[in-house]
Amino acid sequence: MQRLPLFLAVSCLGSAALLLGGRLLLQQRPALTPQLSNRSLERSWRLDPDPQRRREAALLLAGRGGANSQGDHTLLDAERRLLRGQGWGRDPLAALVLKREAQVAERLGDDGVAASRWQALLRRFPGDPASADALYSLGRQQPALREHLLERFAGHPAALAAALEQGPEGALHLARWGVRWPGARAQLRRRCSASQPALSAAERNQLAAGLAQLGDAAAAQSCLGDTTASPATDLALARALLLDPEREAAAEARLLALARSAPESDEALEAVRLLGEGRSAASLEAIQQLPAALRGSAPAQARLAREGGDPLRVLAVLRQWPDDPASWELQWHRARQRALEGDWGQAALVLDEPSLNGRLPVALDGRRRFWQGLARWQLGQRQQAREIWSDLLEQQPGGYYGWRAAVRLGQGDVELDPLLAPPLAPAHWHPLGSDDPNQERLWRLSQPLEAWEHWLLGQHQRANGDPVAQIHEGRLRRAVGDHWLGLGRLEQASLRLPAQDCAWARVLERELHTPAFGEQLNAAGAEAAVPATLLAAVAKQESRFSPTVRSPVGAVGLLQLMPATAEELLGRPLQVDELEQPALNASLGARYLRQLLQRWQGNPLLAVASYNAGPNAVAGWIDPRLSSEPELWVEAIPFPETRLYVKKVMGNLWSLQEPRPPACLSAPVSPG
Repeated sequence: MQRLPLFLAVSCLGSAALLLGGRLLLQQRPALTPQLSNRSLERSWRLDPDPQRRREAALLLAGRGGANSQGDHTLLDAERRLLRGQGWGRDPLAALVLKREAQVAERLGDDGVAASRWQALLRRFPGDPASADALYSLGRQQPALREHLLERFAGHPAALAAALEQGPEGALHLARWGVRWPGARAQLRRRCSASQPALSAAERNQLAAGLAQLGDAAAAQSCLGDTTASPATDLALARALLLDPEREAAAEARLLALARSAPESDEALEAVRLLGEGRSAASLEAIQQLPAALRGSAPAQARLAREGGDPLRVLAVLRQWPDDPASWELQWHRARQRALEGDWGQAALVLDEPSLNGRLPVALDGRRRFWQGLARWQLGQRQQAREIWSDLLEQQPGGYYGWRAAVRLGQGDVELDPLLAPPLAPAHWHPLGSDDPNQERLWRLSQPLEAWEHWLLGQHQRANGDPVAQIHEGRLRRAVGDHWLGLGRLEQASLRLPAQDCAWARVLERELHTPAFGEQLNAAGAEAAVPATLLAAVAKQESRFSPTVRSPVGAVGLLQLMPATAEELLGRPLQVDELEQPALNASLGARYLRQLLQRWQGNPLLAVASYNAGPNAVAGWIDPRLSSEPELWVEAIPFPETRLYVKKVMGNLWSLQEPRPPACLSAPVSPG
């Protein structure tokens, strides 16, 4: 009996150690991800000893079924079964479970259960983004909750939907928080034209700036009326006017007036940057009329150096502002100009300027390095050229310049034979790489909409110019179907991400060339005998995989077809809205590309240029450089838009067919 207390103590300590060890072993297991099969997830949902993993498995399974089926009661009942009993605790995942349970109940017509779940969500998680959906739903009967929604979760999709339902009264909210929300443009226009209640000058500026962001310059100016535009509205209006070549002069005049009226503002410096990017004599004259401080800025000096013939002035700008995008473009403009003139020595001199070494972003550094190699090739330094291209192909294998380096080295080319070209592969899941644990976990559990909503809640804390933040935003936007702005953010990141940041460069290269609507594009390519990768390459550049986008000249949909061209290809009249159907648009776009390839005997440069500028225009550009120096032929295209278009599409095609990640010299682990 004397040993009994010691025995009990040892037993308790041993049991505690076993429990602690077991918990540690459970925590060290690999996390559940979308890569797991349904069978593995079902086993975790039913049998896993960890209740948190059971809940995560339920959410992953639910994301594959009922949530995507509005009217299928079998799938919705299955989701309800998966989520039953999973709303326990204070973990934010409980808020998500309550939201999903309420949504399923609404779709099944069980309004009582839906209301109880929404109320529980508001009571237990009032600050969670999921509560915005509760405020929206319960606000149908309690208007005060809708007002709270607009105040507390201003940029949340539920708040934007509520503002749209308010009609013109919600237009100011939409102008500030969701100008691109479907239907927002009409409400902004209606609010501008309404006589009651009267709008203040600040409100007119807000509405006009929103319309200008949508490219609707005429409506923006009409809304502004006699009201003095703020610098932000002025800048937005000028950007909208620049979209129309016939209104370029009006845009430049507005930019000059803005720079003169508010020379200390951030908008004034951006106005100078836009004037510096211009090509017209009027924009150059405007630069010369700027206030002295702005005329001495990098964008203004780069433009003046670009127009002058003094190479020393060019080098002086590069050396004074090596980190400014205006210097990067000045370097490229002068090198391109000298290359087209055959002055390869001067082209090499400006490309080799050491002050810009290590300063250029990923995309621009690849361009510089390719042309460094081509300059040496033309100067007879063939071995040096090969070494430059080999390094480029290893470290930046994707895009237009990766393709051209591979062709120059005899290490590959694009494939236009539909029987040999690879189909578009389904996208694979990768971690988001966010430093926000809630976003990362929601992304891992196949809940991109909720991850996006968490991002929206904290977006005011993010720096717009941070390329890593732009990569996160781009991936989240694409995951919720906003490919237009999502790819736009990724492209912006490629122009800001430092070339030495190889880990994120890998993520960026992959995400920039992950297509959408792969099933429809594969089917259209097979039907028309055109590589689906070529269709995706064109669709990415034409619409950023946005089926409902329409151009100012009336082109519609995934491959931006003009309705008259589409009717000719289809052989019957059609409604313009039909072209917003991805499958039909892809099918007709594939037929048109087949015609262009046949016309130009399979030459991809001519076919792609014709898709943008028309085959008649392209016929007048053919010269010997097309076969002997195709890179120079592309740079000699007289339309800047078509020149860029050809490089983008061909780079897309190469990256889709040869998805090789950049080589990291120190082999860092990819963040996503």
